[in-house]
Amino acid sequence: MNRRLAMLSLLALLVAPGVPAIAAQATAPPGTVSVSYDHPENFSEARKERGLAPTRESDSYLKTLREYMEKRAARILPPGDHLDIVVTDIDLAGSFEPWHGMQMQDVRIIRSIYPPRIDLHFRLLDADGKVIREGTRKLRDPGFLDSGITAMQNTPLKYEKALIDRWLSKGPDKL
Repeated sequence: MNRRLAMLSLLALLVAPGVPAIAAQATAPPGTVSVSYDHPENFSEARKERGLAPTRESDSYLKTLREYMEKRAARILPPGDHLDIVVTDIDLAGSFEPWHGMQMQDVRIIRSIYPPRIDLHFRLLDADGKVIREGTRKLRDPGFLDSGITAMQNTPLKYEKALIDRWLSKGPDKL
């Protein structure tokens, strides 16, 4: 039994130095991403909330979308590359319909006439800081209610996240 324990200890010592490096490689994102917002107070969503649901003014969706974009985009980048994203407008799926009365003023109604929209500008840089690709994108999904995302998927901002995923799924060569 002592010999078996000694062998396991020796094996652990031999393997252990490589384990943290392997684990770090598996969890570290290959590239870096920065997401910023250009005057979010002027976004379509902010104007919509101020005009139709004055008690609901909240920009918490910005933090959620920033973190989501950073995480998802980092997965597709080669090591050393950097992606800068500047979001210039957001209009979340759905809208407020004040004609339903005061009890519904804070309720976002999801209908096909209120599709999600995200406008952005991006720059993809290589490890030396050279611009590989740059452009402006208008992410849209007019058929968002028919895209297979169901009400059962109770994820905040699921329609907007689907827009981001569709754009990033093309890979860094076709952003």
